[in-house]
Amino acid sequence: MSQDVDPRDLISPEHYGRKGLPHELWTRLRRESPVHWCQSDEFENFWAITRHADIMDISGRPDAFLNGPGTLLQSRAQIAFEAANPRELDMKTIIDMDPPEHRAIRKVASGFFTPRGIARLDEIVERSARQLVDSLGDSGECDFIEVVAQRHPLRVLATILGIDEKDEEDLLLWTQQIFASDDPDLQRDPNDPFGGTRKVAADLYALFDRIIQDRRANPTDDLASLIANAKLESGAPLGPIETFGYYLIVFLAGHDTTRNALSAGLEAFARHPEQLELVRRDSTLVKSAVEEIVRWASPVNYMRRTAAADVEVRGTTIREGDRLVLFYASANRDDEVFEDPFRFDVTRRPNRHLGFGTGEHFCLGAHLARASMRALVEELATRVDTLELATEPNQIHASFVVGRKTLPVRYAMRSVS
Repeated sequence: MSQDVDPRDLISPEHYGRKGLPHELWTRLRRESPVHWCQSDEFENFWAITRHADIMDISGRPDAFLNGPGTLLQSRAQIAFEAANPRELDMKTIIDMDPPEHRAIRKVASGFFTPRGIARLDEIVERSARQLVDSLGDSGECDFIEVVAQRHPLRVLATILGIDEKDEEDLLLWTQQIFASDDPDLQRDPNDPFGGTRKVAADLYALFDRIIQDRRANPTDDLASLIANAKLESGAPLGPIETFGYYLIVFLAGHDTTRNALSAGLEAFARHPEQLELVRRDSTLVKSAVEEIVRWASPVNYMRRTAAADVEVRGTTIREGDRLVLFYASANRDDEVFEDPFRFDVTRRPNRHLGFGTGEHFCLGAHLARASMRALVEELATRVDTLELATEPNQIHASFVVGRKTLPVRYAMRSVS
């Protein structure tokens, strides 16, 4: 099968933008070559891991499959740029750490993201959802991403991270420029994409450093203060790079993944109105609808791992230093786990999706993302009468965090008697 697999279809941002997610190819790989070697002139060579069971297995062995060498597959052009332009600061976030360092750093904010901790944010989450749906009026057309999907997680995250409303528009722009750095419509500098991404990171550092210094001088009870004043179990304060990395990962990972899941969910409801009707008639389906939206969207498309030593996966020898790409979006369509996996079904139970990852690096903000999505899905199901696509949406040129660039919809709200 290796002769007719183009690795660019699996990993190239440009191919994702033009063709969408490679579900047909993933289906073939799951059936014929679930641990598949990809050799590329354009990107790092890698093993494509497409089965749910294998991703669960690899994710459960963090000592054998490392995050530390990096979680994104790089293009050879990017590798050359990094070699010629070494970074002044070697910033690492918790997704780029391995045990025991990862566990120690994760504990800093893990208590905030428990279900009990997130329950304190219910009022903020519900108010944001209500106000955004109010802004739609009685009927009309809009780009759902621009008006709702990106605004909802932004307001929630900005509140808990101490971000001023006047900075929100900049943050929207910067998150797009980080996660869509290969998209000609969204990147900072088309003439210098890698350099442009570094400039975005510098802008983010300046903003978050301002908040960190303020919360150290004037601590409150929010997450911003918790991170700014964090200490490790040893009693040592969290270092400046680790502190910035925490802010960065909480905001960036929390925003664009939720944005893309919400937009994918609304698109699914527009294409399958009977599913929205099910939620409208039975509000207890909101929770399972959110899980199905996350499975369906799989906004974090993949994570890279690096083999710490020679190891076997499904009878195939992986050599020390080899890169493995765990395709969560493929695992979430695995027919060994999901009945009729290409059907959007808000009643799906069980739903063992990997939309939040699994194992050591299970998404720290999963409870917050679920709460945010539940509030908006419930608001929409209660108040939207008709919903349809105004034109076909288009895809972001991105293969790591994936989703729609625009989602034009036409809608009418239910009349209130």
